[in-house]
Amino acid sequence: MNITVVFFLGLIFALVGVIPPGLLNMTAAKISLKEGHSRGIIFSVGACVVVFLQTYIAAMFARYLSNHQDVVDILQRVAFVIFVLISIYFLLIAKTNSKPDVEENSKSKHSRFFQGMFMSALNVFPIPYQAYMTVTLASFDLLTFERTSIISYVSGAAMGTFVMLYVYIFFFDKIKNKKFTSQKNMNYIIGSITGLIAGVTLINILMEA
Repeated sequence: MNITVVFFLGLIFALVGVIPPGLLNMTAAKISLKEGHSRGIIFSVGACVVVFLQTYIAAMFARYLSNHQDVVDILQRVAFVIFVLISIYFLLIAKTNSKPDVEENSKSKHSRFFQGMFMSALNVFPIPYQAYMTVTLASFDLLTFERTSIISYVSGAAMGTFVMLYVYIFFFDKIKNKKFTSQKNMNYIIGSITGLIAGVTLINILMEA
């Protein structure tokens, strides 16, 4: 598989994974609003360094899974249950909460970089998400587990994450007062996306049964 195609696959899947408003993109946007775009970008770069490492770990885990189909079958069913529960939570249970404010005290660019790394490290969702996506791509022969292919995919994932954080940074001030950015509608967006993923996972399980 052409490494350029693999790169853009990684970029697209990472982009989709970061679209829902979450801790990283909302924090990057608020830092940008309070301290300027450059500080928001520094934060995003720090976050993407960790995303690169997380996606690489996910790819290594996926390589193991590709040789143990029985484990993949179990994880698919576990993932389906988890995505269904997350969807139920965000669509039916989650309450409207006020958004957490970024601390008022100004921080140095270096501290924002490490803050991005720290907050990204707390967000472990990319590891199972990318492991699942990598195994899926490999099953369709869209990705191999050779070093160049993996590095290309991982680089694309880091770039895709940065692109979406960049979009939040530079456009959040224009959409922050729009109705769809309310906490209630954010919950609906996240719940709908996880519900869609649950549906795709269920189809894969039924097709392999």
